[in-house]
Formats: sequence, C-alpha cells, structure tokens
Amino acid sequence: MFDPHAVSLYVLERSAYVRFSVLALSSIFFLVDPFAALPTFLAITAGADKHRRRHMAWKASLTALIFLSAFAIAGQYIFRMFGITLPAFEIAGGIILLLIGLDMLEAKRSPTQESSEEAHEAAAKEDAGIVPLGIPMLAGPGAITSVMVLVGQAQTRWQMAAILISILITAAICYLVLGNSDRVARAMGETGVRILVRIMGLLLVALAVQYFLNGLVDLGVIAKP
Repeated sequence: MFDPHAVSLYVLERSAYVRFSVLALSSIFFLVDPFAALPTFLAITAGADKHRRRHMAWKASLTALIFLSAFAIAGQYIFRMFGITLPAFEIAGGIILLLIGLDMLEAKRSPTQESSEEAHEAAAKEDAGIVPLGIPMLAGPGAITSVMVLVGQAQTRWQMAAILISILITAAICYLVLGNSDRVARAMGETGVRILVRIMGLLLVALAVQYFLNGLVDLGVIAKP
C-alpha cells in the first residue's frame, strides 16, 4: 500500500537541505552546550534576583549570537586571508571537538571552553554577561571551529542561511535555559544534567571523527566511502 507518511519521511531523510540543516544545528548547539554551562552560570549569579539573572543570560546569549554570526559571515574571507584550506580546518577542528567531546563524556566542562581561572574571575565581576559568559563559555573555540567548518562546506546561500538560523536558534535556547537556570536545574537535577552532557559528548565525539574523516577524504588520503 502507498504510505504518504513513509514517502515524506524518506524524502526528508534524503534531502540535502534537511541533512545540512540538522548537521549545522546539532554541531553548533552541542558545542555551545548551555546545559553544561548551567553550574558555572548559577555560581556566577549566586545571590542575584530573577531579573538580573535573566539580564545576564540575555547579554551572554546575544554576545554568542553576534560573535558566532560574525565568524560565519567572515569565514570565507578568513580562509582566503590566511590561505587555510577546508581539509586542514576539518582535521584541526575534528581534533579540537574530540578533546571537548571526551571531557563531556566525563560530564565535565572542557578547559577548551572555560578555565577555572575564568570562572573565578567571572564570579568576582559585577557583570560577566559578555566576558566570560558570552565569550568563551558559550561562543568558545569549539563553537567557532564548528561554524568555520560549516562555512567552508557551504556552497549555496541556503546553506549559509541554515548556519545563521542554527546560530539564532542556539542563542535563543541558551537564553531560555540560562534565563530560567534555577528552574531547569531543579527540574533536571544534577544527575539529569550529567546524563544529558554525556549524551551530547558522545554525539560530539562522533561528529569530531566525521570532520576528521572528511578532511582526509578531501585531501585524497582515503577514498570516499
């Protein structure tokens, strides 16, 4: 029998538009990872009222949005300026993402995303919404690398649009999670947050390996599967 729902699902799975959009959103979101930033955010905003906490979450999310969007727009120019090839960036990016993902598998925040010194400094600052919450805790080296690799792979305007929309969606989720950090922390509990971070870390490790393999394929070191 003809099943229109099955056909629609098959078309979505085979669509290059859908595959690239899902890749862009998942890779950017996993690297920004607002859930892993929850404990640090709660420590920094300890004693702050709900309005101030949401204001800091807004500034951090907006900073990440602007910073990552700037790298997305200027990505191609950066590649040309420094003579960086996409395969080189894919291999380097795969290594960076692998290190972050391995730390996430242990349910801890990677030093690549934030250091203990930055967390202590943020706690002492009057307003840490831009630095270090926005940069580098949300828009850190891993997220920038992921955006740059995606920009290098983008060939059409709709792919660039998918990257920018993914950044916007990620920033919006960051605001919702951090702005309601006390509720999210209570609802998920410490165990729930750790489990979620580990799952995202596993997916990130797989994504890192895929980036590395893509770089080797583009260099002609291995045959395309």
